[in-house]
Amino acid sequence: MRRSRRDVLKGIGGGMLAAGLARAGLATPDTPVKKPNFLVIITDDLTYTDLGSYGGQNVKTPVIDRFIASGMKFEYAYVSMSMCCPCRHELYSGLYPMRSGATWNHCTARPGTKSICHYLGNLGYRVGLAGKGHVTPRASYPFQNVPGFERGCCSTTNTYTVDGIKAFMTSEPEKPFCLVVALILSHTPWTIGDPGQFTLDQLKLPPHFADTPETRQDYAKYLAEIAAVDKQIGDVLKALDDTGRADNTLVLFTSEQGGQWPGAKWTCWEQGMHTALAVRWPGKVKPGSTTDALVQYADVVPTFIEAAGGDAKGRKLDGMSFLDVLTGKKTTHRTYVYGMHNNVPEGPPYPIRTIRTKRFRYIWNLTPEAEYVEKHMEVPRKWGDHWASWKKAAKTDEHARKMVNRFRRRPAEELYQSNEDAYELTNLAADPKYAKVKADLRAELERWMKEQGDPGMARDTMEALTANRKAGRRRGPMKKPADTTRREHAGHGKPKGKRRKTSREKR
Repeated sequence: MRRSRRDVLKGIGGGMLAAGLARAGLATPDTPVKKPNFLVIITDDLTYTDLGSYGGQNVKTPVIDRFIASGMKFEYAYVSMSMCCPCRHELYSGLYPMRSGATWNHCTARPGTKSICHYLGNLGYRVGLAGKGHVTPRASYPFQNVPGFERGCCSTTNTYTVDGIKAFMTSEPEKPFCLVVALILSHTPWTIGDPGQFTLDQLKLPPHFADTPETRQDYAKYLAEIAAVDKQIGDVLKALDDTGRADNTLVLFTSEQGGQWPGAKWTCWEQGMHTALAVRWPGKVKPGSTTDALVQYADVVPTFIEAAGGDAKGRKLDGMSFLDVLTGKKTTHRTYVYGMHNNVPEGPPYPIRTIRTKRFRYIWNLTPEAEYVEKHMEVPRKWGDHWASWKKAAKTDEHARKMVNRFRRRPAEELYQSNEDAYELTNLAADPKYAKVKADLRAELERWMKEQGDPGMARDTMEALTANRKAGRRRGPMKKPADTTRREHAGHGKPKGKRRKTSREKR
């Protein structure tokens, strides 16, 4: 059918109007929806309750608190392993440890494991990582290397510049980006910031700490790193603002697992598994909102896929998108969150499995006859003097004795009403009143383990670790990306071969 001149002009005018609305940021029914950018900011070994927004009373975190207030705060967010390497595999892959193969610290994913790099890359995204890596192999995590931030989490220095992340955000404006900025604070050795800003005898120690002079000294050093990382996050957020792309960027902040303290990192207790999590997304997420929806790190990848306009279903992910929680369409997400701990290579085998609802946490210690030993705790001076002081104090101090025994000698089963007992110090496993709760959680945990192909005790052995390495899934540094000037170490310690020293300075 031939169109009249009037209809043609009307069409042209409509097109001009649509273009004008698009330039103004107002979509029309025929206007393609612009894909959001993603910025993930992750700290290192920061216990969530040390942040002001989560009840922290010792150190001020104004930047993090303002950010959390600008978006949605998650009250119940969890990692499935409170170790740096496995929890990052989970965050980037959308898989639980057994599925990805990352069931120990410093280990590598199974061949063929895909990650956010593939899923968002297939949707037209540039996916980069600045700072700490600690995930391998590169085939599974082909992040574009973005310079400017320290990669070695055990470094004693922390010089950084935001120039690299700003260049990454703006280098191809026609393409959306996903950028992870993985900061190394507050990972030990706690050398950044000024511990002198804290009055030691006025520090409020968590109830699962033994109160010794060494504990207070180390705690001040740790808190100083939190103050330093708060400023660093402010610089990252300002860099995003400077690019002019903040209005179309979903920013996710997370504190990772708990700090390197007895009862936090390397455990299945709340102080280890619970992570601070907040999302800001202008126009999509209501500022100042809070959700008590249960979520896990594995849920982030499918959430990003869906937010980018993709379909996360059918990808064999363990995570589930919580996009509807972010946009206010739903108030709930999971019924259970799951967790595990394998102690090799951080000490003798000590396998643990756990499950949590909003009210209760059940922990199954598979070798309760053994003593739990975490090797870093046994090296004073390098990793802090507090644990040695706890053992010494335990000879005369009843609370110190209880906390040392809690860490080293554990019963076969633990049950806590965690919504009331936040530090999980009252074990209800032997209380007949909670027998059904315990039985139901144990049954669901065993179902999850079977679904995951988790053999339990057999997984946490040196034999299993050796078999993993013989199969070619050996831990190692990330290979140098084509667009970088030097290779950066992806994990802990020193990389193989010569490595350029960093100039990390105290800020």
